[in-house]
Amino acid sequence: MTGTLPLFSQAHEAITALRRDLIDPEDGPRISTMRNYRFAIVQYSPEHEYAMRAEVQRLVSELEAKGWFVLTIDLQKLLLDRIRSQPDEWDEKVIAMETRMAERQLDRGLNYLKSKLLPLVEGPEGLAGDCRRLIQDFVHKHPDKADQTLVLIGRAGGLYPFFRSSALLRHLDGQTGNVPVVLLYPGTKQGPTSLSFMGVLNPDSDYRPRIYP
Repeated sequence: MTGTLPLFSQAHEAITALRRDLIDPEDGPRISTMRNYRFAIVQYSPEHEYAMRAEVQRLVSELEAKGWFVLTIDLQKLLLDRIRSQPDEWDEKVIAMETRMAERQLDRGLNYLKSKLLPLVEGPEGLAGDCRRLIQDFVHKHPDKADQTLVLIGRAGGLYPFFRSSALLRHLDGQTGNVPVVLLYPGTKQGPTSLSFMGVLNPDSDYRPRIYP
């Protein structure tokens, strides 16, 4: 345990830093050095998922008590909604085929599953499109409150290994009404800007946002 923060301390450190930058009494939210690019990432170890959720809930309650408008987006739910919307018992057929292929060779089953799920996840009209519509609808309800509006995108771990957050943020750039958008990222940080999703996938350095803590 030497050299590591306790479970709750890691989540608390990240959210404390984010809270400090959101509630700036002089300049408003300053989660980014670029005024027209209000994106940030809160990186945390996947095993700290529940600690992070608790910290996020406290942050949301505090901000709402101060008059903020907070939208939380559950990526896992968005994917499940997309799967349920597919026609003709699509999910049962995909599961059955994936199972048969995995019995022959595990990688074949996983690759088949990826081929079916990635079109639902990737691209500007994948989950990014769902996020964009939710954010835009939320922002339109409070058009004069950009400096007191926050979007939190979470439950990314439920999309492993089919998800790349850098692509999601890239597709959202310029589509969010310039309100602060924060992605909760389960993974590990390697270097100043490289993140490994769930601490398993190869590090991705294609990140412009500030990474907390």
